[in-house]
Amino acid sequence: METRLQRAAHLLDVPHLVVFTGAGMSKDSGLDTFRDADGVWSRNAPEDYASPEGFRRNPRAVWRWYLERREQILAAEPNAGHKAVAALEQLLPRVTVITQNIDGLHQRAGSRRVLELHGSVHRYKCSKNCRGVSTLTPTPELDQTEPLPCPYCGALTRPDVVWFGELLPAEVWKAAVREILACEAVLVIGTSGQVEPAASLVWYARGRGKSLVEINPAPTLINDIAEVVLPGTAAEMTPALLAALAALHAAD
Repeated sequence: METRLQRAAHLLDVPHLVVFTGAGMSKDSGLDTFRDADGVWSRNAPEDYASPEGFRRNPRAVWRWYLERREQILAAEPNAGHKAVAALEQLLPRVTVITQNIDGLHQRAGSRRVLELHGSVHRYKCSKNCRGVSTLTPTPELDQTEPLPCPYCGALTRPDVVWFGELLPAEVWKAAVREILACEAVLVIGTSGQVEPAASLVWYARGRGKSLVEINPAPTLINDIAEVVLPGTAAEMTPALLAALAALHAAD
């Protein structure tokens, strides 16, 4: 494992690193992943809670489900993996986080450049986007159990997250592609590589000759294209990788 960590550290010791993260990044903070056997979608139908159609059928249920999710997330703390990702900024000239997560834990850990591909549970918007995409509205209190009307048009408001069947935010997607094109290496943490179009960024990076290192405790679709796979959780392996990078710099 030490040899793998050292090789990974050499690959990631670059002027511009992209860290691409999924739900496994936050698992050690006590937040469930989505696609694991015991994940969120094993207990809740995504078409009911994460689709425009589900919201139209039962806006109150969807609203309350996201309030509960936000409450859980606010009670969670960034884990050692989040903190190690933030600390990479002290070692490398530029680190950009591209995340599929909606929890905001990267920002709370101290990461300064974070692109949220799937939005944020901490932001709310008009369900009709009456003033353009997205028409952001005030974030409700956790005890607000009924959907609030948009202050501009009166339509119901909803979390500013990407649901099944919806496009990713155009500007965030364009920024993510620019970062992939500009970087020299990508560190992938805690994602199955199954959720598109987000996962396509990883294959795009590899096709463009970027170095690729993966951290995940289980086999994924990314295993075959990663130059180094570090088997373990984000909280276990990211600090170890940070230490290997710090050792490289100390030896210079």
